[in-house]
Amino acid sequence: MPHFFINTNNITDNFVKISDKENYQHIARALRAKIGETLLLIDENQIQYETTIKEITNKDIISVINKHYPSKRFLDFDLYLAQSPLRSDAQSLVIEKATELGVNGIYPILTDNCALNKSVIEKKVPKWQKIMYESSKQCERAIIPNCFDVTTIEKLITENNFDKIIVFCERIADKTIRDSFKQTPIQKGDKILVIIGPEGGFSQKEFDYFKSQNLEMLTLGDLILRAESAVIVGLGNIIYEYSNFSR
Repeated sequence: MPHFFINTNNITDNFVKISDKENYQHIARALRAKIGETLLLIDENQIQYETTIKEITNKDIISVINKHYPSKRFLDFDLYLAQSPLRSDAQSLVIEKATELGVNGIYPILTDNCALNKSVIEKKVPKWQKIMYESSKQCERAIIPNCFDVTTIEKLITENNFDKIIVFCERIADKTIRDSFKQTPIQKGDKILVIIGPEGGFSQKEFDYFKSQNLEMLTLGDLILRAESAVIVGLGNIIYEYSNFSR
């Protein structure tokens, strides 16, 4: 069973009362939870609760807290993804998997070869935020990441202070994540931005911009990956290399 996000206002003494419509419908109707079953909850302070359902009415679920502890379901650095949105199911997959891999937020970026125009992306942001919310419940995330409004690479970089920016771009890059981490490893608490382009890749103008800003352009190996695969492999490798270099 996934865990569910609650507020500390829902807790009285050692009991949790769940009465918001979305959580109630999911637990009581979709999952058909029963009295005596375990229910996992997490509050806005990232405290995880293991509870047992004591009562289910036609509008409330009352659960008793068995134990609680700080959640460990988060990275100890801030990981952000800037990505040129893909069409249909491919983008939904990107949003879901990036959430599972611990990103704090996703920035949809307009690129020269972007598959979607700005107005379409703007309409889809609420849907992508909903996917992030559901994925966070399924993988027991301590927080729900944000899907930000559509932006450009230039605006994103100039308006934010990132400790490290990584651009994955095959064909012209020959430096790997491991090479990068040997020189400048990520530190605990760092704010990291990963940029991944559209299916058609970045334009020459965009490559020139990356070079002008001295951004680190890295390769994921000799294989040419689809954009959605590059997101999963890129983020996964960053987390893996960080865990090795931070020991």
